[in-house]
Amino acid sequence: MSVPFTDLAAQQHEVDEEVMPRLRAALASGAFIGGPEVEAFEREYAAYAGSDHCVGMGNGTDALEGALRAIGVGPGAEVILPANTFIATAEAVVRAGATPVLVDVDERTLLIDPAAVEAAAGPLTRAVIAVHLYGQLAPVELLTPIARRFGAVVVEDAAQSHGARRLGGVSGSLGRIAATSFYPGKNLGAAGDGGAVTTDDPELARRVRMIGSHGSERKYEHEVLGFNSRLDAVQAIVLSAKLKRLEDWNARRRAVASVYDALLHDLEDVVLPVTAEGNEHVWHLYVVRVPDRERVAADLAAAGISTGIHYPVPLHRSPALAGSLMRVSDCPVTDAAASEILSLPVFPHMTAHQIVLVVEALRMAFGRPLGADSLDRARALEGTGRP
Repeated sequence: MSVPFTDLAAQQHEVDEEVMPRLRAALASGAFIGGPEVEAFEREYAAYAGSDHCVGMGNGTDALEGALRAIGVGPGAEVILPANTFIATAEAVVRAGATPVLVDVDERTLLIDPAAVEAAAGPLTRAVIAVHLYGQLAPVELLTPIARRFGAVVVEDAAQSHGARRLGGVSGSLGRIAATSFYPGKNLGAAGDGGAVTTDDPELARRVRMIGSHGSERKYEHEVLGFNSRLDAVQAIVLSAKLKRLEDWNARRRAVASVYDALLHDLEDVVLPVTAEGNEHVWHLYVVRVPDRERVAADLAAAGISTGIHYPVPLHRSPALAGSLMRVSDCPVTDAAASEILSLPVFPHMTAHQIVLVVEALRMAFGRPLGADSLDRARALEGTGRP
C-alpha cells in the first residue's frame, strides 16, 4: 500500500453533495466572475478569519501583491521577509516594484526571526511580511512594534495557516492586512487557483479590489494601473463548502501530527517540528529534519511513501531573484535547514494504517522498527478508530 502526500479527491468527495447543485445553478445563471456566490464566500471567510473585509483574488501571489500595493509599497521601498519561504512571497514584492530584504528564521520553528528583522530594518522599510509557515503563525505581536518604529506595516502571508491561532488571534487578522492562497493543496483549497486579502480597514479593502480589477471601480474608469485577478464563482462554491468542514479537517491534521510525535519522538537522528508557545498549529505540513535527507527520502519512496521538501533552495540562493537588487542578511539557519527538511504526508482523511506505514518507513531508514502493536497504538492516539 502506498501513501500519497495528500488526498484531494477524498476532500472533494466529502463536499460533492453540497457543491454539485450549487455549481449547476451558478453555471445556469451565468454569474461566473463575482456575483452572489463570491460575495457570500467573502463574507463567510471574513467572519471565519476575524476580519471586517475579505477580497477574493485569482491566486495567493496576486493577493499578496495587491496587499502590498494597497499599503503603498512600490519602487524605492524595502520589504523584509524570511529567506525560508516559497518564492511567491518574494515575487509579490518584486512585482510591486520594491526590494526584498531577506532575513533568517528561528532555529526551532523555522519562522521569521524578530531579532533578524530588527537588525535589517531601516529608513526604507515599508513592510514586514510575517510568513505563517507549515501551519503555525509567526510572532506578529513581536514584529509589529519593530515595524512601527520605522513607519512600516506588518503584512501576513497566511497561505499555509487557514484556521491557525496565536494568543487568541486568528490567521489573517493579526496584521494590518493579510494575503492567503486557496491553492488546492492548502488546508482550505479550491478546485483550482484562488486567493484572498483580509483586513479591518475598508479603504485598504477598496484599494485591493480596485487593483485586482484593472485599477477600476467603475467600468472604463481606471484610477491606477492594476491587473486582472478575481475569484470566480466555481472556486467560491467549493471553498464555501470546504470552509464549513475546515475546523474538523484541521482537528484531523492535529490528530495525525500527534501520532507522528508519539511514534517518532525516540528517534535521535530525527528532529521533530516544534509548536511555538501561544500557537494553535493546523499542520499544513509536518516537517522533520534528518541527516542524509536524499537517502532517507529515497528509502521512503521505495516503501511507497510520498514526501516533499519545503523548501530545498532558500530564496537568497535562487537564480530567479539574482537580479532583483535584494538585500540579504546572514541566513545560517535557513541554509542548514534547506539540506535537512523533509515533509511527511499529513491530510485530513489519512488513516491510522497510513500513518503507521509512514512511521515504519522512516524508522526503518534509521534501523529502528516499530513494535507489533503499532497500529493499535496509532488508532488509540489518533482517537478516531478509523481503519
